[in-house]
Amino acid sequence: MEKFFFVAVAVGAFFVIALSAHGFDINNKLSVGGVLAGVYQYQQVSDPAGGKDAGRGAVAFQPEMSFKATENDEIFVKFGFAAGNGLNEKSSFVLDSFAADLEDDVKDINGRNRDYLLTAWYKHTFRLSDTSLLGVTGGLIDATDYLDDNAFSGDEYTQFMNEALVNAPNAFVPSYDIGAALEWNAEDFSLRGVGMKIGSDDDGNSFTFYGFQLGYNLKSSLGEGNYRMIVGWTSKDFLDPQGEQKESRRCIIFSLDQGIGELLGLWLRFGNQKDDAAINFENIYSGGIDISGKLWGREKDNIGLGYAYLNGGNLEIDDTQVVESYVRFSLNDYLSITLDVQYMRESLNDGGDSKGYIYGIRFVAGI
Repeated sequence: MEKFFFVAVAVGAFFVIALSAHGFDINNKLSVGGVLAGVYQYQQVSDPAGGKDAGRGAVAFQPEMSFKATENDEIFVKFGFAAGNGLNEKSSFVLDSFAADLEDDVKDINGRNRDYLLTAWYKHTFRLSDTSLLGVTGGLIDATDYLDDNAFSGDEYTQFMNEALVNAPNAFVPSYDIGAALEWNAEDFSLRGVGMKIGSDDDGNSFTFYGFQLGYNLKSSLGEGNYRMIVGWTSKDFLDPQGEQKESRRCIIFSLDQGIGELLGLWLRFGNQKDDAAINFENIYSGGIDISGKLWGREKDNIGLGYAYLNGGNLEIDDTQVVESYVRFSLNDYLSITLDVQYMRESLNDGGDSKGYIYGIRFVAGI
């Protein structure tokens, strides 16, 4: 009961802040923000593994604070609190139907015996020229803040909910551990690099992760687009499919988004990882469209349609398909409601086939 009481208090306080129209910048150096999300999902499945129709809810609360000591120096802290694990603990699908950090995710993070503190870092920005900046960050970081971003498919709180449509699951990009990041921006080009030491993987082994992303921002008469290539690899600390020796994980992923006029956005994500280590998926092919609410006179609303196909793993899964559609209604600058439908089909190497629909509603307050 204590965790639900705490989250309820946090929810109330956050809504008071979100419904007010001021107070987010405490002063010219200190600001607060974050996101609060309440989700309920119901699954109807046909599952030889024994999964049943069920409904589950969860609440996630991630407050954050930024202190800018100077124009070029920033200290940032983000916490994560949650009540419930939603359908993620009930479903037999490998992929999570809601990719947020829920109750189990914010405790004993990466085997570090650390609860609730997600990120805490210091960043200094070097101004190399009028058009070139270099940011250097160190501390507890989240690699997904720097790698595999996408304008239309990268935020589980405001866009798609399924794990396969938020990031590339076969890119194994880690979060919330000790590391450093470099961000170089020069006009339309960007280069990001991340190095992290992770306390524990699913088998209890510590590992080191390295990732780079090269990006290009294209502005044309068609609209604004972003084209990225992500390369990642780890130390040899992951078990092979036989569980006998340790291997490295390596991947290359492409993440693209392109605006088409004022009403439409297109996105793609594809790539693969090597299968030396035990992996669920080697390849991902995903894409979709975003339709702006300007089409019906509500600029801040949007509709998303997405599809993902993943295959090539060396464990029990042959392939997985995910289809998701959502409509997001913006109530004001801070509050939104999303109606979401997912279809998942997971085919196993032994011929088994789990499939089903997941219906969801998501309430989000963000500042």
